[in-house]
Amino acid sequence: MNVHPTAIIHPQAQLADSVTVGPYSLIGEHVELGEGTEIMSHVVIDGRTRMGKDNRVFPFATIGLAPQDLKYRGEPTAVEIGDTNTIRECVTIHRGTAEGSGVTRIGSHNLLMAYVHIAHDCKLGSHVIMANGASLAGHIEIQDHATVGPFCGIHQFSRIGAYSFLGAFSVVNQDIIPYSKTTAPRPLGVYGANKLGLDRRGLSAADIKDLEGAFRLLTRSKLNTTQALEAIEAKGFDSPHVKVLVDFIRSSERGVAK
Repeated sequence: MNVHPTAIIHPQAQLADSVTVGPYSLIGEHVELGEGTEIMSHVVIDGRTRMGKDNRVFPFATIGLAPQDLKYRGEPTAVEIGDTNTIRECVTIHRGTAEGSGVTRIGSHNLLMAYVHIAHDCKLGSHVIMANGASLAGHIEIQDHATVGPFCGIHQFSRIGAYSFLGAFSVVNQDIIPYSKTTAPRPLGVYGANKLGLDRRGLSAADIKDLEGAFRLLTRSKLNTTQALEAIEAKGFDSPHVKVLVDFIRSSERGVAK
């Protein structure tokens, strides 16, 4: 390992041979770091935190510290992080709670920009981008390929659907529809399918066309949500992504932003 002499690493921590730890960083007793992971200077990683391979953690980030939950009493909860994530300066990722899932879980190939906060029991998929200052309260799910704009605040138990784009400064207290382009001011407005983002992610022209048709029924018709879903199903769109969209809305417990 390439460990700077000023770094403090607990003797029971498990670090792969190719891990790099920079000056003044602190690695706790129950931490596991996979091959090729780079921990830069002044980073704190504590608690039962397990990170996969090829992650990069920038200065002043903290991972695995106790959650900001008054009910937390030191239970042995965890943080699990996949591979090839970029965690920028001053990001905070807190471990789970016993009353939640017990784990804060982050997938792979995510970009968490400076000052992002991920609270206890959150679940991030893979290929997620969270811009500077975006903050998640507890128990939030962000699905694969979603983009969260800068300084967004997201309420507990909300879900951010796959491939969605959430604009800067948005305040979210309902679920965000998959594939959508949603932005402030309050109340949130859905501006149809995230066409440019979906094209960049490799969805076919036919899939995007079907999603645009579904969004027209959801957001531009005079139908309520139940009627719009029935109309979407009656149309018989071929794209499997439309079914994902419908299933997401039907499973929402908080309601969806439209």
